[in-house]
Amino acid sequence: MARVTRVMVVGLTLLVVNSVASQPDSVPASAEAAKAAASADSPELKAFKRAIAAKYALKEKSFAAHDAETIVTQFYSADVISVGEGEGIFIGRDQIRPLYQEVVKDNLVKIDSVYTYVSGNAGWDWADFQVTPATGEPFTFAILFLWARVNGEWMCKGDFFLNGSFREGKLAKPAAPEAN
Repeated sequence: MARVTRVMVVGLTLLVVNSVASQPDSVPASAEAAKAAASADSPELKAFKRAIAAKYALKEKSFAAHDAETIVTQFYSADVISVGEGEGIFIGRDQIRPLYQEVVKDNLVKIDSVYTYVSGNAGWDWADFQVTPATGEPFTFAILFLWARVNGEWMCKGDFFLNGSFREGKLAKPAAPEAN
């Protein structure tokens, strides 16, 4: 299972990297240019962080309002790929819709961006996805969000999540299944 997980992470990352590499004007020409683009002071990175922070706020508010449709259509792109430990692999909005219709019923979430990268029309963000269920103990997913600028708007093209926390630097054991 761990091997499959690693292969999926590498595959999703290569998909985004290939997207960036296929746009010659978005690839930094030197190490200095790459460092400047990744710098916290980079205007491109600041703008990207603002844009995805707004998307995270939208997702958090949609959870609080039990609104799956807004998450599915305004946060995720039509061709989204979402992979989650213990959850499965979901390709496209039609596949993630039932998942979100279920999880927004009784969970609140908070997204804590930990490390962000952007270049041109692609970016990614390592984050902690904190879940507070109506019953049971809160838990956190370490999540990698993959972003692309689509018609001028940043949309999440994919995500991959595991039980754990980037901020704490460790994985956690998945919650035990509920007894029937």
